[in-house]
Amino acid sequence: VFNAETAELLSHHQVEIKQEFPKEGWVEQDPKEILESVYECVENTCEKLKQLNIDISNIKAIGVTNQRETTVVWDKTTGEPLYNAIVWLDLRTQSTVERLLKRIPGRNKAFSKFKTGLPLSTYFSAVKLRWLLDNVEEVGQAVDDGRAMFGTIDSWLIWSLTGGKNGGIHCTDVTNASRTMLFNIHSLEWDPELCKFFDIPMEILPKVRSSSEIYGLMVCFLTSGALTGVPISGCLGDQSAALVGQMCFKNGQAKNTYGTGCFLLCNTGQKSVFSEHGLLTTIAYKLGRDKPVYYALEGSVAIAGAAVRWLRDNLGIVESSEEVEKLAAEVGTSYGCYFVPAFSGLYAPYWEPSARGIICGLTQFTNKNHIAFAALEAVCFQTREILDAMNKDCGIPLNQLQVDGGMTNNKILMQLQSDILCIPVVKPSMPETTALGAAMAAGAAEGVGVWSLNPGDLTAVTCELFEPQINTEESEFRYARWKKAVIKSMGWETSEGTSNGKSK
Repeated sequence: VFNAETAELLSHHQVEIKQEFPKEGWVEQDPKEILESVYECVENTCEKLKQLNIDISNIKAIGVTNQRETTVVWDKTTGEPLYNAIVWLDLRTQSTVERLLKRIPGRNKAFSKFKTGLPLSTYFSAVKLRWLLDNVEEVGQAVDDGRAMFGTIDSWLIWSLTGGKNGGIHCTDVTNASRTMLFNIHSLEWDPELCKFFDIPMEILPKVRSSSEIYGLMVCFLTSGALTGVPISGCLGDQSAALVGQMCFKNGQAKNTYGTGCFLLCNTGQKSVFSEHGLLTTIAYKLGRDKPVYYALEGSVAIAGAAVRWLRDNLGIVESSEEVEKLAAEVGTSYGCYFVPAFSGLYAPYWEPSARGIICGLTQFTNKNHIAFAALEAVCFQTREILDAMNKDCGIPLNQLQVDGGMTNNKILMQLQSDILCIPVVKPSMPETTALGAAMAAGAAEGVGVWSLNPGDLTAVTCELFEPQINTEESEFRYARWKKAVIKSMGWETSEGTSNGKSK
């Protein structure tokens, strides 16, 4: 909960959501658990407000932000999900992508680039939805019976929070729609030709709205009933929300969010710029029904914070994510060890699904501290690759990088990032910029009007600055070694994927 006049964070609560890995390369979440976590967060946040003697009737609007591309299909008559949500970095659709490529002249992955801004990849929602239609009987049956609804997580939440099976609103916003591969980012409508190509019935798709307007009113299932009747009036995919929260409203302003993955977005204004260097063209925001649409260039890294989680959960070399910073600080170098965390293939700028994670440059001297350092360095090198591509596409090199997301609390990481980019890194003192962006969109909506987005009214944010501390030659040498490691990670997996851990 934010103060609409000062953008100050008043109260918050968070719950970690379980990820399930039913097979190698598969990543799922339970949509009902996601919904329950929202109720739990709302309940606890309201409780904390009461303890601060803040009347919760002061909450004027609700904004939703979500991990994009994660796909869910549910039954509108029962309100039940028909399968777990398939998470954005899930790889099960590799064979679906291969099959679709065969139908495209010259197997051109960029066949829809000028309509959608995206290459054909396991990453986007259309192929996940195609997989569900092909492989889950209940989904196919529900579509035939006219009971199925498709959405990214924002749609599932808004539908559930506005009444669900009793009149819930089935909608999404332009930023989330632009990540499905079914949406024309120029006409701002679902594209009949693409729906036909993927063989997806258009009647299951949500209505596309702007990122800032009243979609419906909250129907509360909370014990307190506190927020019943409050409008849900902001909706932005997480990376767009962070761009808004970082106040990157000018052409050429960019931010990098460090979460499970890493996402660098650069505002290109009201013009869509198409990348020659492996970046995506995406919708940045449309802050009102009658407001113009703004575009962004985006570089996506699949594995950032997830690499730290992997060190904790899979290797057990740390007990908490915070411990990684401590281990890395003890050595201050990877001692020639390089970690390419291509667990889900490589995303931008390579789009290489055959890559797999590798740790190389090991010697008998290497220990867990060096691997922890290499994991942090990997996040920074991946960001550098994207920034290089962005500078080439935009023609104007960034002179500083605005950052946000959970990992930015790691000071070693932020210093490393500045060293590897050779430019200053600027971190706002309030790291919850994604939530702030959703709140700004909600508060600025017509009919709510408690938040002004005029540049003159926006509060300047206090920031922490990290400046490069190593010389450029050292930085370039380490980056060149990293590039060498990336090449070694490629071509590892056959396109058919693996079965029971054995290559076909």
